Amino acid sequence: MPNQRLPEPSARKLPRWRGFNLLNRFGLEWSNTPFEERDFEWIAELGFNFVRLPLDYRIWTDKANPYRLDENILRELQQVVRWGEKYRIHIMMNFHRAPGYTVASPPEPFSVWKDEEARKLCIHHWSEFAKRFQGIPPAQLSFNLFNEPANVDADAHRQTVERLVEAIRKIDPKRLMVCDGRDWGMTPAEELLPLQVAHATRGYQPFRLTHYRASWVQGSDQWEKPSEYPLREGNVVYDRQKIWEQFYARWKAFEGRGAGVMVGEFGAYNQTPHAVVLAWMRDLLSLWKEAGWGWALWNFRGPFGILDSERADVAYETWRGHKLDRAMLELLQTAGGIKGRGNP
Repeated sequence: MPNQRLPEPSARKLPRWRGFNLLNRFGLEWSNTPFEERDFEWIAELGFNFVRLPLDYRIWTDKANPYRLDENILRELQQVVRWGEKYRIHIMMNFHRAPGYTVASPPEPFSVWKDEEARKLCIHHWSEFAKRFQGIPPAQLSFNLFNEPANVDADAHRQTVERLVEAIRKIDPKRLMVCDGRDWGMTPAEELLPLQVAHATRGYQPFRLTHYRASWVQGSDQWEKPSEYPLREGNVVYDRQKIWEQFYARWKAFEGRGAGVMVGEFGAYNQTPHAVVLAWMRDLLSLWKEAGWGWALWNFRGPFGILDSERADVAYETWRGHKLDRAMLELLQTAGGIKGRGNP
């Protein structure tokens, strides 16, 4: 078990967290299984210190009364926080599907940006989380309010987030909150600067490289295969410099205005050639290292991750009964300045 203390975060400056998204409670239709201690143990053993939990509120919501939360699921999440404490891993809880908003399918029947009842329900759920985790140090736990808010203007976004922040701080004034950028996490939410919350962006660009043949992206099976990196699209060549200029320079400027920044999700689906993924990933990780930003790979186990990703062009190594992508792991460790203890 690592013995170093977790770094102290603030809304103005986030630590350079490095880790993974764990998808156990990601969605009723996609993934809904209990979290396992072994994942936290392994993540720490490999040298990482961060886990983001994308959560679906329906999993703990009573169908007959959406204001009633399932105690069993809440206790499970409390256990996750204890595992975070045990293995020195920061836990970030995210409502990937919140009452009234999701990027996933099926869509929510009401809008948290427009409907007062949806907003009240969302405030209630986050308030219940604030009560449940009241007093857990910010170094150990943060709340990531919405996943990749999209199709919402700045004013409607601010009005909803402001009410959530106020409700959470009324219960737990020191709770660290992180807000994804608008437009699927890509646009800095300048409207939230007065709220003193931290911010998260994404690492999925260029999208044709990261989501080639992804089943949930309509038409991606018709895209040209991204056979090399840097990637050319028409007259544009996406290399290290172009990616920084087009997607991240504005986030660095935004950080300079007093907003802590991290990359809450990144990765490439398992249909993109492995060599292309590693070359692209190397550039992004080096950019974020220079920027001083933390990051979380989507995911740990699964088609974007380092374990059981089912890529056809990887010579996997057997590790703890799983198929380990050693090349991707070592790239993450090297770029992150990490020395893991999980090497056979």
